Amino acid sequence: MGKMFNQPYHVYHMLVYLCGFILFTEWLRPLAEITDTSNIPLFVLFAGFCFFVSMLNLSWWLSVPLKLVGLVYILDGLFIQEALFSKEWFLLIYQHLIYNLDIITSQQWGDMTPMFRSFLFLILLWLMSYLLHYWFVVAKRVFLFVLLTFVYLTVLDTFTTYDGDAAIVRTFVVSLLAMGISTFIKEMDHETLSLNWIKRSPAWVLPLVAMILFSSVVGYAAPKLAPQWPDPVPFIKSTAENAGSGGVGGSVTQKIGYGEDDSRLGGSLQQDTTPVFQAVTKEEQYWRIETKDIYTGKGWKQSRRENLQGLQNGRIPLETFSENVETEKSEAVIGFEPESFFYKLVYPYGIESVQGSNDVEMLFDATSEAVSIQGDQQSGLYNYRLTFENPTFSIDQLLEANGPDPEPIRNQYLQLPESLPQRVKELTMQVVKDEDTRYEKAKAVEQYFNQNGFEYSLEGVPFPSADQDYVDQFLFETKIGYCNNYSTSMAIMLRSIGIPTRWVKGFTSGEKVQEASGDRNVYQITNANAHSWVEVYFPNVGWVPFEPTQGFSNPMEFVENSNPGEDDETTSPEAEPTLGNQDTPEKPNQGLEMEDTGSKETESQSSNFLKNWWLWVLVGVILFSLVLGIYLKRYNLMSAFLLKKYQKQKGFTSFQDAYHYLLKVLDHKGLKRREEQTLREFATDVDRRFLTNEMSRLTYHYERTIYSKGNDDKERHMLMQLWQNLIKHALS
Repeated sequence: MGKMFNQPYHVYHMLVYLCGFILFTEWLRPLAEITDTSNIPLFVLFAGFCFFVSMLNLSWWLSVPLKLVGLVYILDGLFIQEALFSKEWFLLIYQHLIYNLDIITSQQWGDMTPMFRSFLFLILLWLMSYLLHYWFVVAKRVFLFVLLTFVYLTVLDTFTTYDGDAAIVRTFVVSLLAMGISTFIKEMDHETLSLNWIKRSPAWVLPLVAMILFSSVVGYAAPKLAPQWPDPVPFIKSTAENAGSGGVGGSVTQKIGYGEDDSRLGGSLQQDTTPVFQAVTKEEQYWRIETKDIYTGKGWKQSRRENLQGLQNGRIPLETFSENVETEKSEAVIGFEPESFFYKLVYPYGIESVQGSNDVEMLFDATSEAVSIQGDQQSGLYNYRLTFENPTFSIDQLLEANGPDPEPIRNQYLQLPESLPQRVKELTMQVVKDEDTRYEKAKAVEQYFNQNGFEYSLEGVPFPSADQDYVDQFLFETKIGYCNNYSTSMAIMLRSIGIPTRWVKGFTSGEKVQEASGDRNVYQITNANAHSWVEVYFPNVGWVPFEPTQGFSNPMEFVENSNPGEDDETTSPEAEPTLGNQDTPEKPNQGLEMEDTGSKETESQSSNFLKNWWLWVLVGVILFSLVLGIYLKRYNLMSAFLLKKYQKQKGFTSFQDAYHYLLKVLDHKGLKRREEQTLREFATDVDRRFLTNEMSRLTYHYERTIYSKGNDDKERHMLMQLWQNLIKHALS
């Protein structure tokens, strides 16, 4: 009967499997909100493709390559710029593989690159397509996955900011439909009657749909009790380690270091003095990496996508300041630590050219002013030489730079979110009310943070809540933070009064560790030197760096009347370079980043012990899926093993064990022998189900063998063939 119904029920099997896919998408929806996972639609698309291929029930030699092609296509589109299947493409894949295998063996799970994490996630989606196909179509055991889905959604709805109301309703409706169809098909498989009208008409589904709609309407309209227990999140925070250190809005401790994603700033930082690179140069420098121009109210992002252009002979087409600024020709050599390289250039102000390996390609992005490196990191990232023009800014020149700004500068660097509170501008106007020139106003805002109750700290720094602005929170509520708080606040305050600014990130000069040849020194830069600061635009001068963060001083040289003896700014090294600019656990798309920092997407109510929970969940789900897959296929695996065993053994005991194991498999698949049934009666029921006479024949020989205590080799071969056929029927 099972085979008879398989073909007519194919449409219903597809419908049940489609319900399984919809339920699985409910697992993916929250990831964009509660983790730093992006590109969720692409992952859903890949999952749908895997489910579709599994639904077609293709042979493994066809389905596996199809899914592998889909996986490669997504990874290539998200992370790889080299031509598909080119030499550079395979080289990059190899580099990521070797690096991440080393990370895994050293148990530094958080340091895995985004591409490798995405690869593992896609593999998980691939495995889930197999698992759900078995649960929903083969075994028809829908309830377990439905239960897990409800548990997953309710936990997220309770302990995170994810609103699971709509998801739970969708899951309820889809689950009832899936369980109803699956149960009906399962019961029909167990019946011995052929209901041909089911094959011709789907009318039997209508009562099920009506019941689901009625239940949903009643559930929606019925009165509901208010919460009967207090919110568990405050209790968890109070019992977690370092609870209460978050201040307003809560806090999550992250490691200090350079990061790519600055879309959500805030949270405490954990000190980390791991060496990153060494710089051999004449004077202290701030090492730039990139700038950002759009402030969202929560953090920074780029106004335009990357527009990369290749470098000609290593020359970098970057003009941070005009030819009116006095400069001095200089050079620097950068050497990265073996475990800390990443695919973006660190360079000083006035950069002109870079000399590295011929095996690498360097690409410049005019929007962010970042220089990306592609190719062999062994020769291209660890060491390179920089030529630059070290600037000296004239204070008199800056005081006179008060003309109109170019239109492109105004359009790009005066942006403010509509949600920015008006009191930010009002405070800025109060701070600069006695100043006339742009330079004086910038200096007034810069110095404002050295007093007025502001405190520099890596700990107790909150995330802004959903209705709070990051700058407004720092200026008026907390007044505690590190470089991100200070630099972002200065940039937005100046923008609010019409002065173009942009946010810059990179590293401070580090600590001098030794003297090199001539007048050069060797500086050690660590993760603790990751930093952000502000650049202010001056007409006919260009972009000038300012340092608003307490405890830090601007390494740029400012002179009055072109007299180096009268510096307006202190040129000594920064006081305590312990700031961080780490805002995400993600790595750069084209390579490996230096630090993992914990998820910035974790909301302010999440406690410290939940940091990086998604990584552990991912590993746990993969392991659980593998173990569960082996468990669900245990009868198939055991049957294959016993078949080889019984084929080698002879005698009554071997055949008796094989027959008893067959009864166990039939029992597991729903064909249980009743106590009052004889073996022959049970064999008749089994044959009726499978439309064969194999069980009766096998039982006849089994009963005969009990008395004769054996059979010849010819019969033995025939009996094992019958046994194998029945096992296949039961497990199909």
